[in-house]
Amino acid sequence: MEKSHTIVVMQGDQTGQELLDEALRVLTPGILPPSVHFATFDLSLENRRATRNKVVYDAAEAVLRHGLGLKAATITPGDPDDVGSPNAILREAINAQVILRVGRRLPPVRPIAGVHAPIAVVRMAVGDAYGAKEWREGEGLDEAAFRTERITRRTCRAVAEYAFHYAERTGAKVFGGPKYTVSPIYEGMFKEELDAAAARHPTVRYDPQLIDATYALLLESTGEALAIPTLNRDGDSMSDLVLKMFGTIAGSESLIISFGEDMQPSAVIAEAPHGTAPSLQGKNLANPVAMIMAVATVLSYIPDDRAARVCRAIREGTLETVYEGVRTADLGGSATTSEFTDEVIRRVQAKLAVWDALG
Repeated sequence: MEKSHTIVVMQGDQTGQELLDEALRVLTPGILPPSVHFATFDLSLENRRATRNKVVYDAAEAVLRHGLGLKAATITPGDPDDVGSPNAILREAINAQVILRVGRRLPPVRPIAGVHAPIAVVRMAVGDAYGAKEWREGEGLDEAAFRTERITRRTCRAVAEYAFHYAERTGAKVFGGPKYTVSPIYEGMFKEELDAAAARHPTVRYDPQLIDATYALLLESTGEALAIPTLNRDGDSMSDLVLKMFGTIAGSESLIISFGEDMQPSAVIAEAPHGTAPSLQGKNLANPVAMIMAVATVLSYIPDDRAARVCRAIREGTLETVYEGVRTADLGGSATTSEFTDEVIRRVQAKLAVWDALG
């Protein structure tokens, strides 16, 4: 009997939800194998408030059960007494250990600093500066501020192993690393795990650099594909830089990943790396590329030949649509959101029909 696969769809807010609806339109009836199903959860701000975030925890439980999630952009209210960030809740609830951000070039957009092939930032998702304990002691000019940070070897190993697995799968070079020369105990533990992963994956190119050198050398990029493993705080800022280096974040990917005891991904949630864009809500003008690519990314984690073929068709069809001039306003075109998606659907259907005919 064919194994069933369920994608947990998490609805969002404003343009985030509109783009999720557009991206799911690409999955036209009959395109996926019958073993693929969907379970939908309403993570809109209104429903999170109504359920006091129960819906977020329910969605996280479903992701842990099924292993696959697709999330729209959501609003995080500024009031600390409100429902807070659903992303933070999801990361903690599924015990996410890696945040993957992939910058990718779109054909008409001129990148900067010589980047050409995709660059992935494999960021530690927990610990480090986030959630650190902070306090102050003393008064006046003698007042001192303190902070205690924590990382675990398990998380360091998950980040390191995934970085090398990703590089092995994509042909990228593992590049960068922590500032272990200044912090041999704390950041040194992460460096130890990177070196150990390199020994386990001898065919993967490994170019360890201190984090400050990594920033500088990125601006001298030769254009090759890179996987950059980072601590949590370093990865937060590194991701912002890398995605901007491609001239647009429209082609980027964003994943949060948790791992089993074997250090293989046990649950993934894909989303677009942008916000809810309230100024574009209801105007049919927003760029759906990142959300459509998120759909393809989720499909890439389903061990099924048909799902893999659909994933490839969506990725190729989306980039070809941009390359051949059907572009939304942010890319210098005049296509509406729905017009762009319609063209992607046409191309995906054509590719699958041709590939099926060829066998």
